Amino acid sequence: MSNFIATVSQIDNCDSLHIIKFDFHGHTLSMMSLEIDKKIVIGTRVKLMIKPSHIAIAKDFIGEVSYSNQLNATILSIENGQLLSSIKLESFDTVLESIITCNSSQRMNLQVGDKVTAFIKANEVSIGEIIDD
Repeated sequence: MSNFIATVSQIDNCDSLHIIKFDFHGHTLSMMSLEIDKKIVIGTRVKLMIKPSHIAIAKDFIGEVSYSNQLNATILSIENGQLLSSIKLESFDTVLESIITCNSSQRMNLQVGDKVTAFIKANEVSIGEIIDD
């Protein structure tokens, strides 16, 4: 599981749908949720969680895509299994993991040190815990 420490910066809702925006080192991350804890208000620090299989990677990306969350990252390590590759990425001071197929890793010619874009859909982000300072 990849974790991000972020601060709630905006909460929009319509009926039972909530779009929560977070500040992550000056970068906005978004989460879509049907329910939120009443303790989640603007200014709340939280630990966000994302499954490694929900983090897509693009190399030399140019263009528009519907993923709300796009983070510039550097590849720290690549572990290739028989079918899947575990790619460790660093964005700001946070290490995250992306699990992709070995075919994708090889097709993209991913290498340690490559600059990539990590994509995370807003519905794949969840709040793991509220951080009390």
